[in-house]
Amino acid sequence: QVQLVESGGGLVQAGGSLRLSCAASGLTFSRYAMGWFRQAPGKEREFVAGISWTVTVVSTYYEDFVKGRFTISRDNAKNTVYLQMNSLKPEDTAVYYCAARAKAPYSPRGGEYQYWGQGTQVTVSS
Repeated sequence: QVQLVESGGGLVQAGGSLRLSCAASGLTFSRYAMGWFRQAPGKEREFVAGISWTVTVVSTYYEDFVKGRFTISRDNAKNTVYLQMNSLKPEDTAVYYCAARAKAPYSPRGGEYQYWGQGTQVTVSS
């Protein structure tokens, strides 16, 4: 049984930082591209960042609204993907989800991911 479990969310003031983690089990983690998505109240889910991995190359992608502030990374030995979020803004408030895609590379389309976590709430106060 595949499980993705996010953690690290919480309440932070604008300008602060949080580090989200997503621990995967039940799959061969290194064979999966990983993505972070978020969904704010009343809004559609949106892609935030993605990461793909081969033996020689790690590829990352960020949407413009987080570029320069967020960093996605992965530790294949720990079956974990991270999202370091700096300079947080109130508009970053959302439930953040990690997702796993069996076919590399990452994709901005949520429908192309096979597995999802339950989400972790991030709230940024002004």
